[in-house]
Amino acid sequence: MTGPQPDATAMDAPAPVVRITAGSPTDEELAAAQAVIAAVLAEQAAIGAARVLPPVDHWSRAARAPRAAVYPGPGAWSASRGQRGC
Repeated sequence: MTGPQPDATAMDAPAPVVRITAGSPTDEELAAAQAVIAAVLAEQAAIGAARVLPPVDHWSRAARAPRAAVYPGPGAWSASRGQRGC
């Protein structure tokens, strides 16, 4: 099959990290914010600063954990203990 091949650079592009949650900035304001963020990241990379990852929210993480199915019957209540990290 020969057809249009997807651009490799478009497939490798990272997902956007910055999200606008309020207001309606203009294209110029978004470009300025992006330039400032890129400059700060480049400066930190140049001095060899370690990348700081956001803290892990253990409360939300435990709530998203997969749980085993609980079936009714004798001993079901005690068998369900510990499924939420207790």
